[in-house]
Amino acid sequence: MTAVAHDGPAVALRQLVGSSRPVSWVNTAYPFAAAFVMAGGIAGTGVTELVLGTLYFLVPYNLLMYGLNDVWDYESDLRNPRKGGIEGVVLSRRWHRLTVWAAVVTNLPFLGYLVTVGDAASTAVLAVSVFAVVAYSAPRLRFKERPVLDSATSSTHFVSPAVFGVALADGSFSGPVLAALAGFFCWGMASQAFGAVQDVEADRAAGIGSVATWLGAGRTVRAAMAGYAVGGLVLLACGWPGMLAALLTVPYLLSIAPFRNLADADCERANAGWRRFLWLNIVTGFLVTQLLIWTALR
Repeated sequence: MTAVAHDGPAVALRQLVGSSRPVSWVNTAYPFAAAFVMAGGIAGTGVTELVLGTLYFLVPYNLLMYGLNDVWDYESDLRNPRKGGIEGVVLSRRWHRLTVWAAVVTNLPFLGYLVTVGDAASTAVLAVSVFAVVAYSAPRLRFKERPVLDSATSSTHFVSPAVFGVALADGSFSGPVLAALAGFFCWGMASQAFGAVQDVEADRAAGIGSVATWLGAGRTVRAAMAGYAVGGLVLLACGWPGMLAALLTVPYLLSIAPFRNLADADCERANAGWRRFLWLNIVTGFLVTQLLIWTALR
């Protein structure tokens, strides 16, 4: 009994961190930080807003998004063979209440601060962002089970921090900025749709809906390819040199192309493409950073 009690806090911490998907932290913190800086938000006291905003979208935001999802999706996660590694933990029932409280307690102070230093526009964006995070997996709402809305909501999770960054910095939503955000949104929808392909059979067996269970594996992959292509074309409207970001959608399109005729019964083969997607994100993030630095120094 003593050993179990002694290990309790360590195990709880591992479960909390694991449920927040550390591999995805940068995917929400980076868009906010990059947008805030590029919009000129670091002038004056903006450094504090940058640091605290980035910290919020790094951990608490992801704990709210993925932690609550792990609580609400516990039964289906038990039957998901992909859970337990880089793609998420199976959150023990023992830690469900703690996870909910941790998500709420870590989010409220940051949200209070960001609302205080922002204005009506930035607060509205933040409200949409948090609502999308909760609505994705919350009982009754369950946006994740509504075809197409699932992809749009998931994309909102990653694009809205960037929109919030521009709004908080009181930046301009110019044509190039809107093109960058729209291209990012198309990328996000395509990525979520492809990610759902590997679970087509399991989701249907569990009575769970998604864009992939609706369209089928092969058609969903082709739709995701179209999403990446449209995102790339939209990014061309960013002007020079931002339009070079359009090239970064090509590896994603080529990566999933081999699965374009995937049969539903073979849907789990798409997991290889999804794991490749996770690594592509790291390379793409590096290249986007170089492009942003080049743009800023021009």
